[in-house]
Amino acid sequence: LTRAKLEELVRPIVERCAGPMRQALADAKLRPEDIDKIILVGGPTRMPIVREFVKNFMGKEPERGIDPMECVAMGAAIQGAIIAGEIKDVLLLDVTPLSLGIETLGGIFTKIIERNTTIPVRRSQIFTTAADFQTSVEIHVLQGERPMAADNISLGRFVLDGIPPAPRGVPRIEVTFDIDVNGILTVTAKDLGTGRDVSVKITAPHRLSKEEIERMIKEAEMYAEQDRKRKEEAELRNEAESLIYTVEKALKDFGDKLPNNVKSRVEESLKKLKNALTEKDIQEIKNRMEELRKVAQEMGMVIYQQSAQQSSSSSSSKTVDADYKVVDDSKKN
Repeated sequence: LTRAKLEELVRPIVERCAGPMRQALADAKLRPEDIDKIILVGGPTRMPIVREFVKNFMGKEPERGIDPMECVAMGAAIQGAIIAGEIKDVLLLDVTPLSLGIETLGGIFTKIIERNTTIPVRRSQIFTTAADFQTSVEIHVLQGERPMAADNISLGRFVLDGIPPAPRGVPRIEVTFDIDVNGILTVTAKDLGTGRDVSVKITAPHRLSKEEIERMIKEAEMYAEQDRKRKEEAELRNEAESLIYTVEKALKDFGDKLPNNVKSRVEESLKKLKNALTEKDIQEIKNRMEELRKVAQEMGMVIYQQSAQQSSSSSSSKTVDADYKVVDDSKKN
């Protein structure tokens, strides 16, 4: 077998490396010229065709002073020494191969730690309740790249209870993801009002094969447009539900002060939007939301004007009539 024939056989395989290399640069938000050194790993990288391909792609010659057959074992030994505390002046960084997060209202996957974040790492986000007087929340921990929770890998669930009853949106729940140097994930949910918290440890949050990780990333790319539409619909429905809640609360608090015609229009618009939410027509939901916003704005103007009139009337009632006389200071003395 000649070198020319071998290179002819392996060239299609070598050229397939271009995709993962582009993806790695994109994930790191880097350009080829931003890379300082290139280290090749594994025996096949000794082949001239591989080195030439990398050089042409990156515009830089790969390092020659590091043995590609030994570098992985040496790196593992150094990392072991760092963990054992025997080496303190070298830092090796591992990364999360897939994003980590939780399921939120509407089945949306909300990322807390993005893919390719270096570990150890700690990230937190503030969430709240989705219903009035909710006294507990379920935290569903997931791993993946798809925007909808159902399309990602479930890592576990746990419940934070003992939340004091309050209107939706009032409680503040801090969710923290903490990955240590060993890759152990600890998820904590804390009610900032009471200080009560619950934690769960996940010892192998990303123990997936390289092939499984690559498949999940490719699926996220393949279904990107479809997923975008699904997420947009879920977010729109969440927004519609929030609008309904806000308007109904205002109607409950100030409904007795509204003219019947305004109140009727608000109630009718609420009914139309609720009906639209039972269907799949996204444009209809948008139209009904816009209609409800307009009548809600009209309702707000009426409430504001009535409040202003009451405030003016109250100020007038406090005016005191009094007699007075003008004193000419020039006539003094």
